[in-house]
Amino acid sequence: MRSLDPMNPAGWDPAITAQDRAVFESVISTDLSEEKLTELASPPLVLPGQQSVMAVHWHPEFVPMPVIKQRVHNMFPGMTENLIIPTQHNEILEYGDFSGVEVDCYSHGFNQKVQLLLHFATVRLEHAHTLRAMLRHTQTYRASQLFDFMHTITAPLEDRIEQAARETGADLDLVEFVRHHVTKVQRMVEENHACLFQDALKNKLLRNYFDALRPVYDNELIGRIQTYLSAVKAIVKTHFSLRYFYRTSEVIEEVRALGGGIIIPHPEQFWPILLADYDVDGYEVWNPQSQRYTDFLITVVGRVNACAGPSTRRKLVFMGDDTHMGEKVKPVTSQNAEKANREIGYQPAWDDLEISKRLILSGMSREIVIREYRERLLG
Repeated sequence: MRSLDPMNPAGWDPAITAQDRAVFESVISTDLSEEKLTELASPPLVLPGQQSVMAVHWHPEFVPMPVIKQRVHNMFPGMTENLIIPTQHNEILEYGDFSGVEVDCYSHGFNQKVQLLLHFATVRLEHAHTLRAMLRHTQTYRASQLFDFMHTITAPLEDRIEQAARETGADLDLVEFVRHHVTKVQRMVEENHACLFQDALKNKLLRNYFDALRPVYDNELIGRIQTYLSAVKAIVKTHFSLRYFYRTSEVIEEVRALGGGIIIPHPEQFWPILLADYDVDGYEVWNPQSQRYTDFLITVVGRVNACAGPSTRRKLVFMGDDTHMGEKVKPVTSQNAEKANREIGYQPAWDDLEISKRLILSGMSREIVIREYRERLLG
């Protein structure tokens, strides 16, 4: 039932109601029905002609790995070779003989948070105690941004709130309505913190919570709220200190000591990293949200390799589908359609005629990169 007058404070119950708890539990739940698991194992897209499958940038989230493996095999029934490695944010996960993680770190030289994709032969991680401790610290600190986000709204931090309201045209009624609901979410997070799935403690928790209110409130209202929340989140991020992340060089040093591989994803989001001369195996030149400079990035990698000495290990070209499996679990009305349509191992740019021409000139192909990177990881 939709609220008739959601902006009337007289109708707001400050207590956490059964409906509030039900919405919150639906948002943080990792339980999947047998029907949903069967659906997840059956991809809408099947590519029987693709024999080589590489997926080194994707997020299982809370979807069970056996279901994901079945989905991949159903999508690529003709697969004869592959390199498939999960990259959960700040958490090492295993898939077959390989393990991976996407880690947040700090590049001091250009004062920016960046991400690295780390990949390992799983047997090399037996004594990775320091790396695992670094990841736990990073995961905890990354989660603290959600609490900063909620505190900004509920305290409220007036300068941040006023800026977000000006940027989005949010009126006082909407601002107070959001504060009312975020106060409840904050209390429920604090009450359930010990048992929450770690991946739930992200800024997207608020977005997902308000999306789950669409059956109760008007879609237009929820849309305005999401615009306002996005503005607040962006402001919170600008005030979020980077000094508590490990430095990029520190992460790279630890990974190399373990015999791992390193890829820089989304390089177009932080151009200086192309000049930083980090000890990495290669760059991601394409993914669903980073396509504008693919041809240019391939050329850059080719130029770097051409100038390198004969004993220097060449940089490789990678493409990442950046699939978020948790997005596929949401109701269709709450999904980010672009993210929900991504598939593990589906990177059509490899087969684009113009891009493949550039890849050939650079001595790259999906098959070449799979074999060469696999050899590096197995060492």
